[in-house]
Amino acid sequence: MNRRTFAQTLAAAALAAAVPQLPAAAGKAASQSTGPVPFPLSVMLWTVFTDLPFEERLAKVAEAGYSQVELVGEYRDWSAADFARANAARKRLGIHFDATAGMTHGIGDPAAQDAFLDELRQTLVPMETLQIPAMIVLSGNVVPGLSRQAQHQCCVETLKRAAAQVDSCQIDGRPVRLLLECIDPEENPKCFLSSAAEALDIVREVNSSQVQFLYDFFHEQIAEGNLIEKLEKDIDLIGLIHVADVPGRHEPGTGEINYANIYRKLAQLHYYRTVAMEFYPSGDPVATLRAAKAFAASATAN
Repeated sequence: MNRRTFAQTLAAAALAAAVPQLPAAAGKAASQSTGPVPFPLSVMLWTVFTDLPFEERLAKVAEAGYSQVELVGEYRDWSAADFARANAARKRLGIHFDATAGMTHGIGDPAAQDAFLDELRQTLVPMETLQIPAMIVLSGNVVPGLSRQAQHQCCVETLKRAAAQVDSCQIDGRPVRLLLECIDPEENPKCFLSSAAEALDIVREVNSSQVQFLYDFFHEQIAEGNLIEKLEKDIDLIGLIHVADVPGRHEPGTGEINYANIYRKLAQLHYYRTVAMEFYPSGDPVATLRAAKAFAASATAN
């Protein structure tokens, strides 16, 4: 099911079931428009339908009206038959995998730099098989005895080497991209990179079109806030956006982040890359995902 041609009548029916799961403000916004969203929407698969087989999870995402999915290394131990089934399912359902995560090494440890690059090289094989053109990367934890500046520089150097490694690589006709994400200190107090501002500095210093920032609003609201100013300042460096509300990591409209304003700002800035839903649905997952999509549509309707 293609997000750009998702039928208005189906969306309206979904909203009738899903809007009661949203607070009043979000529910009102979601009921006002079911038109297309000006940027692609995706679903981070680890947050939904975890009790189902992989192919059935994709079917549920398609039922909710999405045609893009993001993975977290679910394929790590797959057999050739597993890859074949996954590819058959995604093609049948009209789904594309736009990004994946799940690498075991980070970019901020000098002692693990070669291991990170070797893991990236190996991971390009399943990425090619599943037609996934982007890899999400993390800094890893603080390295004892290493200064912050030295670890910052290690992140830059590792990403420069990684960018050179994927420089000639294309998947599904698109250059392979590396997307740097930071994690808030409440989720992982040991993680080196918790600041979007510093992550953006690292991406800027790497200076490669194949290295971009993954802006996770959930993490950044907890870590530093001031979400929209970073969009305005660095929109060209942002290669992917992840969406969840604070607190609770539930759908937009359930917490303190003003997602209507954020979506409008993304539209005003002509953001054209993917926005991925990475939340725990507070109600029925299919209905909640439908409502989240309609909420984005309503916020960007004018």
